[in-house]
Amino acid sequence: LLDSQDLMSLKNGEPAHDEMLFIIVHQSYELWFKQILHELDSILDLFCQKSINESDISRSVLRLNRIIEIQKLLINQIRVLETMTAMDFLEFRDHLFPSSGFQSSQFRLIENKLGLHKNLRLKYGKHNYKDVLKKNEKVKVEDSENNKTMFLLLENWLERTPFLVFDGFDFWKKYSDVIKSLLKQEEQVIRNNPKHTIDELESNLKSHDATVSAFNAFISTEKHNELIEKGEKRLSHKATKAALLIFLYRDEPILHSPFNLLSRLMDIDELFTNWRQRHAIMVQRMIGGKIGTGGSTGHAYLNAAADKHKVFSELSDLSTFFKSHPPSSIECIKSSPYLIIPDSSISLRRSFPSLVLSPTPAKTDNPPCPLAILLISS
Repeated sequence: LLDSQDLMSLKNGEPAHDEMLFIIVHQSYELWFKQILHELDSILDLFCQKSINESDISRSVLRLNRIIEIQKLLINQIRVLETMTAMDFLEFRDHLFPSSGFQSSQFRLIENKLGLHKNLRLKYGKHNYKDVLKKNEKVKVEDSENNKTMFLLLENWLERTPFLVFDGFDFWKKYSDVIKSLLKQEEQVIRNNPKHTIDELESNLKSHDATVSAFNAFISTEKHNELIEKGEKRLSHKATKAALLIFLYRDEPILHSPFNLLSRLMDIDELFTNWRQRHAIMVQRMIGGKIGTGGSTGHAYLNAAADKHKVFSELSDLSTFFKSHPPSSIECIKSSPYLIIPDSSISLRRSFPSLVLSPTPAKTDNPPCPLAILLISS
């Protein structure tokens, strides 16, 4: 490993001091990419199980946290690389052609395994992004396009959440009714504000109407599916509803781990976006408007990729429809993270045979709470 730094400038008789730094930083990236893949593969294995229990979610969160700390290192390494000036880089840049960061098959594997769909990728010039890879690496990357991804496995897991409609509790209807009522109240506040001029009133009502239209599209399965067909959304409506519920009731003990899981996935998305943005800024500083060594548009391509190559942005977009005080319907688990089911709950036992029941049910006047079975998905 310590002897794997092959300086092209030295081979060509024009040794450049800073090429060593350039190579070591990029080799360090590849080592950290390998560790990220190691963690990510283990999480994918956990989510490929037929039954996912609470310990699996907690273990996944821990490994996602490790990936996040590695990402922070990747971003900070750019600061080390920026100790090299643009003139220092020019001393060996010509010797790098046609090598490029685009040839990192490990990073392409990370993107694919997280769930970046091939049809959503920016074009690499006029070529497929896999064309620059070595033959054996290309095969692995192509396989990753067709295997289960974190996005798809997360969607499946969310869709199996069994409490959205359960024993008289319809979360989606309750939530929709509350938000509709809230929107009506907001409209009245706008109309009754004596300080508004006519133009301000019209502008605020137009903005409010846009919010109402967005919410109507959000709560409609049919309209949601239309957006998926248009490529404007990916996450299914059922999974979206489950994710929203987890965010709204994040303080309930039974939802701590699911909330942390969704939050960590958004963190990973954000940090890779930050890394691409920092990379783009560094590239502009080093080569300005020149074409990259691999033939890309350099800074412009990296900036566009930072904006488009996000995987879990739909989770972040849910904050548009958050309410500070969601419908109260889960009082039965506020005091305990453990599942207690009376012996009389025969239908529940038949529906969810994998549940691990408490051997000594606690005495309570409250009915079984549907939220309590979130973490046992089968």
